[in-house]
Amino acid sequence: MKIMVTGGAGFIGSHIVDRLMKYGHEIIVYDNLSSGKIEFIQEHMGKKNFKFVQADLLDFEKLKKEMEGVDVVYHVAANPDVRLGASDTKVHMEQNVLATYNVLEAMRINDIHDIVFTSTSTVYGEATEIPTPEDYGPLVPISLYGASKLGAEAFITSYAHTFNMKAVIYRFANIVGPRSTHGVIYDFIMKLRNNPKELEILGDGTQTKSYLYVEDCVDAIIYGYENRKNDVEIFNIGSEDWINVKKIADIIVEEMDLKDVQYRFTGGKRGWKGDVPKMLLSIVKIKSYGWKGKHNSEESVRLTARHLIKELRE
Repeated sequence: MKIMVTGGAGFIGSHIVDRLMKYGHEIIVYDNLSSGKIEFIQEHMGKKNFKFVQADLLDFEKLKKEMEGVDVVYHVAANPDVRLGASDTKVHMEQNVLATYNVLEAMRINDIHDIVFTSTSTVYGEATEIPTPEDYGPLVPISLYGASKLGAEAFITSYAHTFNMKAVIYRFANIVGPRSTHGVIYDFIMKLRNNPKELEILGDGTQTKSYLYVEDCVDAIIYGYENRKNDVEIFNIGSEDWINVKKIADIIVEEMDLKDVQYRFTGGKRGWKGDVPKMLLSIVKIKSYGWKGKHNSEESVRLTARHLIKELRE
């Protein structure tokens, strides 16, 4: 099978590429390297069944040409920085919504019918039903990132129904693991490397969310695609428990073997504008299809901290 992975040099995308390469597929990674890193896919460079295209999804003619002959598109590319939307209101519109439209239009022109899309729990906004199921509504995102992902989902489902495409949409909890380049674990490690005596924690530290290890996430992505039952499937992907920010800080301090670290909270129930203080997704649906993750939230956070601490030391 010939597969294009947009954002395939990024954190989650590169792990997807590793798995698809292991299965022997022909892979095209399409990435502008704005947040991805070439070293994440370096081991595949030069292989006969692998091609890397450094280009932007907003370059429609380039995208359309590179997509020729592709069987399925894993659309992972996006600007993943939720906080950025408060200072740059255009970035998520361009890189998440317009980019997704270009992917779908290039698929339509090239007669490609299968798309796998990585969405987010932020489409739910501040859900009152926790754990939150896929059929929760209304969907009222409170960040521009969440809005852009919900908009992209709407384009995907409408293209699927209009042009006989098939789509699998995954709404992620917080995905963590090796190659993370942003997020609370990465931020805390970087802050503590700069000042091992004090850690600034955004909000009051009680923000409580679900975390899933990236290997489990990739397992779910592949499993859901291979075992889908409908032309459009939407799956929540996460762990079945949650952990608060202060506990994450405690784990990282412990893994870095630091003593007497003072926590300095910025205050308020949110870490930033658009932050959802409580998030736990219901994964009953994908479990009913036969998938189950191996790691809970604390295990996912601890494993990630160990990997990132080791990576940053090397």
